[in-house]
Amino acid sequence: MNDERAASFDSRAAITVCVTLAAFLEALDGTIANVALPYMQGTMSATQEEMGWVLTSYLVAAGITTPATGFLTERFGMTRVLLVSVAGFTVCSMLCGIAQSLPQIVLFRLLQGIFGAPLIPLSQTVLMNVYPPEKQGSAMAVWSLVVTAGPAIGSAFGGWLTYTYSWRYVFFVNVPVGAACFAGLWFFFSSAREKNAPPKLDWLGFGALGIAIAGLQLLLDRGQEKDWFASSEICIEALVACSAFYVFLVHTFTAENPFFRPALLRDRNFAAGTLFVWVVGLSFFASLALQPPFLQGLMGYPILTTGLVLAPSGIALMASSVVAGRLIGKVDNRALLAVGIGLTAWSFEARTGWTPDVAPSTIIINGLIQGSGIGLLYVPLSVAALSDLSPDIRAEGASFFTLIRLLGNSAGVAVVNAMIVRNTQINHESIGRYVTATNPSPLDPAVSHFLNPFDAAGRAVLDAMVTNQAQVIAYIDDYKILTFATLAMLPLILAFRQPGASSASDRVMALE
Repeated sequence: MNDERAASFDSRAAITVCVTLAAFLEALDGTIANVALPYMQGTMSATQEEMGWVLTSYLVAAGITTPATGFLTERFGMTRVLLVSVAGFTVCSMLCGIAQSLPQIVLFRLLQGIFGAPLIPLSQTVLMNVYPPEKQGSAMAVWSLVVTAGPAIGSAFGGWLTYTYSWRYVFFVNVPVGAACFAGLWFFFSSAREKNAPPKLDWLGFGALGIAIAGLQLLLDRGQEKDWFASSEICIEALVACSAFYVFLVHTFTAENPFFRPALLRDRNFAAGTLFVWVVGLSFFASLALQPPFLQGLMGYPILTTGLVLAPSGIALMASSVVAGRLIGKVDNRALLAVGIGLTAWSFEARTGWTPDVAPSTIIINGLIQGSGIGLLYVPLSVAALSDLSPDIRAEGASFFTLIRLLGNSAGVAVVNAMIVRNTQINHESIGRYVTATNPSPLDPAVSHFLNPFDAAGRAVLDAMVTNQAQVIAYIDDYKILTFATLAMLPLILAFRQPGASSASDRVMALE
């Protein structure tokens, strides 16, 4: 039994609070800065394209550093890595808040992503290690509640802080929470000062994977802006990403001690769970990216109203996470996953009928359904994927699990945003064919004169109306895709075993 596990049994509740709050900070920062970008843009005297690096730098750094979590844990110990990560993340958050120029905030966001990357996989690993199998479901319910609530409330919370105080407070809010987490970890893990054998880092594998992730992230973030593969920059990024990933795969399956152990994928639950979480990340975060612009851009909701309408989804998510945690061990995980998929797909399908006239109550009820579905998905999925892994490799498995989710998040947001832009243009052209000077106006004559196609103002109004309708149809198309992507996860449920169903020999074989 490792030192952390032994030291943690007497203080499970305190450690649970500390590590889940640390994970919450990292999850929250993935979305909290989004709504503040226009305000930051004015302060930094930067273009919209340049401000995109505030988000990209964080995502790229987190994506590259996450796979190294297992190595860092073996090399320095879980206690040290957690303490350094929390401290570094907190300090970098403060530096982001006081940044005076674009290069400064991009650099600090880069460092924030590096320090924050280990927080989610290590918090997950700590909870799985310090709780016995029969209580892991409840522990992961608390963890999932906090981690999934972060992105769900990030945009609304960031909007409130920006509106009420300043964009700088979306970073300053991390400082007191981070300091409290550091103090708690230092006190409750004070007896866990591990002496670890210094493993050698597979620099070729780590470097190749890091370059592949960076190339892919840049491609996804800048693809729409650069018109995808019509741009030489995107082609180069795609070539670099594919080449680096090819090197990583060949090296992984031929090296004696590769950076990523392919034997992890011999565990059926872990292999199915990583694929499953990619689709969950894709659909969940894509929907988070679609809702605010629909409410603010098409329905005219102010930023605070948008946050209030979307908040019930996060509340339902937290409540369903608690319920799922209590049901694990009593109900087959596969049944919980099936119910979660059904509720999530139902919420997406219902949105394919939305127009800008949809009632706020309808949006709230739909959010409650979606939040309940995601909560019933993520908790049993985390337990199923990691519970059969032995504690000494669980940090590596959790970091890979988190990495796949992050890649799903990036891919989902990039795809739905690109489709909104593309389908809006296509729909605008299709609808515009039927708007001619000879078409009779269906409106009252008292207002129809404002739509005179022979007048510049009339043409502008007509164009705005066509664009509005084109965007509505584009959102409907996106939600149809999310519905099908969610339902496509159903066959994966058959690949899961109940946690603990694998024999000890299976787990030993997975490490060979």
